[in-house]
Amino acid sequence: MNNHPVTIRNIWNITGLPFDIVSLDQSVTYIQHAIKNQSSLFLSTPNLNFLIATQSDNQFFQSVVDSDLSVADGMPLVWVAKILGIPITERVAGSTLFEQLSLRPIPAQGEKIKVFFFGGQSGVAEIAHQQLNKTSQGMVSCGYYDPGFVSVEAMSSPEIIDVINAAEADFLVVALGAKKGQQWIQHNRANINVRVVSHLGAVINFVAGHVERAPLFWQRCGLEWLWRIRQEPELWRRYFFDGLAFLNLLTLSVFPLAVYDRWLKRSEAYHRSLDIQCDETIPDEISLTGSAHYGNLTALKHHFADLLQQDKRDNITLNCSQLLYVDGAFVATLLLFQGYLNEQGCELYLCGLPRRIRRLFALNNVLNRFQVIPSDR
Repeated sequence: MNNHPVTIRNIWNITGLPFDIVSLDQSVTYIQHAIKNQSSLFLSTPNLNFLIATQSDNQFFQSVVDSDLSVADGMPLVWVAKILGIPITERVAGSTLFEQLSLRPIPAQGEKIKVFFFGGQSGVAEIAHQQLNKTSQGMVSCGYYDPGFVSVEAMSSPEIIDVINAAEADFLVVALGAKKGQQWIQHNRANINVRVVSHLGAVINFVAGHVERAPLFWQRCGLEWLWRIRQEPELWRRYFFDGLAFLNLLTLSVFPLAVYDRWLKRSEAYHRSLDIQCDETIPDEISLTGSAHYGNLTALKHHFADLLQQDKRDNITLNCSQLLYVDGAFVATLLLFQGYLNEQGCELYLCGLPRRIRRLFALNNVLNRFQVIPSDR
């Protein structure tokens, strides 16, 4: 059985970003499993600010695609998922996830998770280090480092990476601002000997006691942003402009997609099976016919995994001229497949997108993420 991530991850696209369909408890288990089995895991926790910023920042967007686990850290994302019929039912906040990990040692081992804090405001990482060691039942801080307000390159020196690696941490918590933090992780991921790495900017402040988390009722109502502004007034500008951009996304993408998708699901095209055809004379071209949605993607995912595990391959062309319908699960799988191809120095081309499929890609905010070529090329 092929256990490549492209086959086993249950991911869906939400307005241009891929999200894993996982609960808070499942996320905790995945992280503990990675630490226990000494496997690497890049955790991203996109919230509304991530969602808006990645629309215009390709590098930021790619950091989410390249993540091993991407969870919906924001009630607006959960609301959008509900509108679009995507099976995300709960918010998995990075701060809550860290809090849950902090409450319990790794099962069957009884060992505390070793945490390293990197970044934060001046002096805050040191306080978080001290506080975690005073209060946590499932974690111990093994170090901290404040790189200051310098470039990503300056805070990626061999000396700094050596400090992090020497601490032998299980979990590296980065707090540099979302864009810079994700960029730093991408830049240094191959050289960091830490099992789990994630940008969790607010966590350092919460652990240090500099900022108080919103009450659970406020979190469930999607009003944590208001609580944050109350404590950090300088955040009002970010939340204001993110709110305007979110309204724009709802108006131009989310609501039109919800209506169009429901209409297509009532058509005969939606119920057509997905047929995957490969021409032996053109080994790197795949033709798709019919409807590609969550319920019938298994064979396609395994075909993608087989291609990714070949020793040698050229660029892949996906002939979509006979596609009748695609959903968010197909779109997210395609983003993931393209990401793995790019890591191997190959490109993915989409050939002959029908008008209907092109519109679905556009409403999903991913049309500009793919290289689309005419069918007669």
